[in-house]
Amino acid sequence: MSILPGNHRRAAAGPSRGWDALGRELDAWAKAGRTATFWWRDDDAIAYTPALERLLRVAANHHVPVALAVIPKRADPALFSELAKHRRVRVLQHGYDHANHAPEGVKKIELGPHRPRAAVLAELAEGRAKLKKIAGRLLLDVMVPPWNRIHARIAAGLPALGFTGLSSDKPRKALRDSAGLVRANSHVDAIEWVGRRFAGEAMVLGAVVRHLSARRRGKADADEPTGFLTHHLAQDEDGWRFIDRFLAATGRHPAARWLDAARIFRPAS
Repeated sequence: MSILPGNHRRAAAGPSRGWDALGRELDAWAKAGRTATFWWRDDDAIAYTPALERLLRVAANHHVPVALAVIPKRADPALFSELAKHRRVRVLQHGYDHANHAPEGVKKIELGPHRPRAAVLAELAEGRAKLKKIAGRLLLDVMVPPWNRIHARIAAGLPALGFTGLSSDKPRKALRDSAGLVRANSHVDAIEWVGRRFAGEAMVLGAVVRHLSARRRGKADADEPTGFLTHHLAQDEDGWRFIDRFLAATGRHPAARWLDAARIFRPAS
């Protein structure tokens, strides 16, 4: 089944290998009588900006749920009155203030071992209390570490703060980690961060197909939905066009389904 978006199909001289590969992979799921699940996480929300409004409009147009990772310390309370108008939006906690506390020469990390554990957890508790007050029913008990990095000792302290889920990157090893947190990660980043631009159709679709194929063949957890990661404040026009095409393409395929984060992080089991 071809899932090339119509406008892309007309513009191309021939089939796009990336879109064609995605179509073949989803066809393989359909042939096996299975459904390829996806979820959408967008990071670094702080206010209701034109970029966020655009993201929510695209999501609504395609009837796709989106989980917004919100930075508590910087969050504008007015953001949530706007988000409440959208049926398919969830809020996740994105660290505390998205500040790097790693020494020079070390990869950026906010929730790392470079400060006292009690101080880090106290900040997260403060951020959680703020979001519970201003986000209300939109908030899920899920931590999204800035830069997708969190030290194991910090992660182990999250359940005591009331967190039940954790989302970083790369395929998970199991539904629940050693702390009992439900894991669902991102696997596909739409941005190439060195140039701070859209990563390109070939790279993004390649990452999607690789994760879907690994799930289908039992090389990765088949039940972990493929996580599509965006950053509305950093998307360029090529990135926005891709998001629209990707949601349209997957929306047309009978073997693809986008999941609500509430379902992912509150599994029936």
